[in-house]
Amino acid sequence: MSQTEQIKLEPGWKQALLPEFQKPYMQNLRDFLKKEYKTKTIYPKASQIFASFNYTPLDKVKVLILGQDPYHGPNQAHGLCFSVPPQTAIPPSLKNIYKELQNDLGFPPPDHGCLIPWAQQGVLLLNATLSVERGKAGSHQGKGWETFTDQVIQYLSQHKEHLVFVLWGSYAQKKASLITPQKHLILKAPHPSPLSAHRGFFGSRPFSKINTYLEQHHIAPINWKLPPKSELDSYLKKKSL
Repeated sequence: MSQTEQIKLEPGWKQALLPEFQKPYMQNLRDFLKKEYKTKTIYPKASQIFASFNYTPLDKVKVLILGQDPYHGPNQAHGLCFSVPPQTAIPPSLKNIYKELQNDLGFPPPDHGCLIPWAQQGVLLLNATLSVERGKAGSHQGKGWETFTDQVIQYLSQHKEHLVFVLWGSYAQKKASLITPQKHLILKAPHPSPLSAHRGFFGSRPFSKINTYLEQHHIAPINWKLPPKSELDSYLKKKSL
């Protein structure tokens, strides 16, 4: 993974995070990733590591949904937490997110798992760790990514107002200490995984709560209804123009 790929970022994010790229921990992480990408199968592709930032420019962020690790199976991870490419089977946690979306807002579950339309509206779909080795969940934890993404969360908390931080599960909820609750809305619930969704994720109504908060602060709400797979390509092309 080359240095130019490492900092290929949307201009607003690049300016905000440039100091992090100059710190020793990030150089160590860069060296680690170069070796990993050369010798192992790593997800997502190097060009997609910063996809969440590039789909959601810094000045457009309204909501942050925090995941833990990228998916570690083939053709799953593409740089956005909980999201998969449209041709990939919908993972169990995302199926539960869709169930709650239907319970909350009445939208039928989409026929794909691509959340890029959410990201393009200002939903930063951030994993705490931005890479993983194939078949080895958590394999890139403790290598420096968490320091970087903690800084992202702190930056948003300090420099923005009236964001919604969505923290699902105990790991994500520990990040609440990085956020100023007086300036932002923090939504906590159990993780949407099949192991925990029935403990309070179902019924938490995050989507309507997010939009109510945004509208209260005169911010345009998110359209959570995803286009069907058959219309996704044309939708994304229009949005990128």
